[in-house]
Amino acid sequence: MISKNQIKFIKSLSLKKNRVKAQLFIAEGEKIVNELLNSNFEIEHIYATKQFSGINRCQKSAITLITNDELLRISNLASPSNVLAIVKIIQNESEKSHGIKLVLDDLNDPGNLGTIIRVCDWFGVTQIICSKGTVDCYNPKVVQSAMGSLFRIDIKYFNLTTYLANVDTPVYGAYINGADVKEQEIPKQLHLIMGNEANGISESISKYITNKVSVKNIGNNAESLNVSIATSILLHEFCS
Repeated sequence: MISKNQIKFIKSLSLKKNRVKAQLFIAEGEKIVNELLNSNFEIEHIYATKQFSGINRCQKSAITLITNDELLRISNLASPSNVLAIVKIIQNESEKSHGIKLVLDDLNDPGNLGTIIRVCDWFGVTQIICSKGTVDCYNPKVVQSAMGSLFRIDIKYFNLTTYLANVDTPVYGAYINGADVKEQEIPKQLHLIMGNEANGISESISKYITNKVSVKNIGNNAESLNVSIATSILLHEFCS
């Protein structure tokens, strides 16, 4: 049984201000919560139906069994899948990572960020640096579209001008008119900046870029690539 106050609190975590205040976020669905159970994230509580495949892996004190109707009342999904977890936001300082670091300059779309997190997980990029204006990585739509990869990628939010002023690697930026990435010799240590969906990389950030790169337009018809697709292609070139 789940109370009205619990339902109200869980639904409130859809808003960033409430996630920040509570330092909690929501993860939903069989695949995502099973990935969560394998991660270093601390789970505050799990609400699950008897059909949840990971039910035997949960501590009895951390789980409440609910009906499908109750799950529907707390879920952000039209067709929820057996489980919803309340998760603590990680506060620990990140270790200095090596290799490629992805930098996101004011990305707005949760689906794009979630996909980019999955892409980084696929290519072994372990750290994403986001501008303060980039969508919250704990937004339910980001968590959903990241499909568990969120729990393996270190994501931090900074003032990018301050951050980039102190980096000691080449800084690559994705531009429509940049040099063809296939013709570049890519160093092992670098930062790659991807810009806002509508406006690209901001002027205040562009002064820190040492190399402008692009994905060559072969068809010459499409105006531009979706930022998550462009990120996928560039990381394929940078990481191979």
